[in-house]
Amino acid sequence: MQASRSLAQTFAALGDPTRMAILSRLAAQGELTVQEIAAPFAMSLPAVSQHLKVLEHAGLIARGRDGQKRPCRLNVEQFAAAAGWFDHTRAAWEARFDRLERFLATTETKGDGHGR
Repeated sequence: MQASRSLAQTFAALGDPTRMAILSRLAAQGELTVQEIAAPFAMSLPAVSQHLKVLEHAGLIARGRDGQKRPCRLNVEQFAAAAGWFDHTRAAWEARFDRLERFLATTETKGDGHGR
């Protein structure tokens, strides 16, 4: 239950374009301070901080402490959990499609003897 709640928070956090842009910047540039993260956005620092809180609560980023600075970095473990869910779900759907394909192949073969 906890894992599914965590994944729901992850996917909810990923559903916002600003948060996706923040994560993309962290992936490309590594650790960044809140001011560095906020620089390209046309929004207030408190608004960016709110997005960071959502990302942190979802486990997608972690904040450190370096003197006065609070650098943010990606939490790759949470991304791995989300990727694992996608892999599991994709495999389940591929298995379903394979079964459907086999079923359709057998019904087409059986149907060939009926003069179609």
